[in-house]
Amino acid sequence: MDSILDALKEGRLIELPDNDKFHCLQFLAHIIEAIPSVPTGTDVSDLALARENSALTGLGKGFACPHARVPYDNDLICSIGWSPKGIEYGAPDQNPVHIIIMYLVPDNQRNHYLKEVSTLARALMNIDQDQLSHINDLDTVRNYLLDMVSSSKSLAGSEARVRMIQLESRTATQSVNVRSLSNLTIEPITIISENHAKHIILSQNKELTALLDNSPEVVEAISGKGIFEKDGWRVIKRSIINYQFNRVQFECIAVKIVLNKPENLNNAG
Repeated sequence: MDSILDALKEGRLIELPDNDKFHCLQFLAHIIEAIPSVPTGTDVSDLALARENSALTGLGKGFACPHARVPYDNDLICSIGWSPKGIEYGAPDQNPVHIIIMYLVPDNQRNHYLKEVSTLARALMNIDQDQLSHINDLDTVRNYLLDMVSSSKSLAGSEARVRMIQLESRTATQSVNVRSLSNLTIEPITIISENHAKHIILSQNKELTALLDNSPEVVEAISGKGIFEKDGWRVIKRSIINYQFNRVQFECIAVKIVLNKPENLNNAG
């Protein structure tokens, strides 16, 4: 389960913003879309949701593994979401899902993906689901998953954590500009529209508010495609409420990647 270990190392374990299944899947998909090795324009969200509509991906024991398959070669990648309360997911054991592991599966990684999910399914046979439902912080989730990964590799939990430290140290010493969740800005936002002719932006982020205030096309894009992109921001519709007098309220999440500039790269060595 190396891709799970990579996700933990690179900060792709997050607390999910709500308990709606499809909102959570969209959120995890957008985390994957933000990874620099994923080609620009890869719509992980649509691919994963289409797959979920055709076949449920709950494994039982509080876990689910949705995935999106893409027609190019790359590494197997995943993002991991944790829901403290649990999500009604349609899992085979009918229990709520607390951990969603979303995979991006390139063509060259299909066998690797099947092997990893099979290993995960075997590991779940030995876990204490009651313990999972009582976890109340991300650090404990992280250690829980590390112990599960280590069990699949026949290692002691402490050894798996040592490996994590070694991986983190190795990554820190590489002179490569790596984008991780530390570069990711995620903002909740409300857009109120009247007749699609004018709109009001409600956000705590001044840059985002100014951008969308001056983007008359935002309402049409959010209403039609569910997504609006401009100047590095990606605004994703989560829900919509219709009021009288053709007034509409869109609840959205805005995501932006901030690229770190390499320092003194030309003077290295």
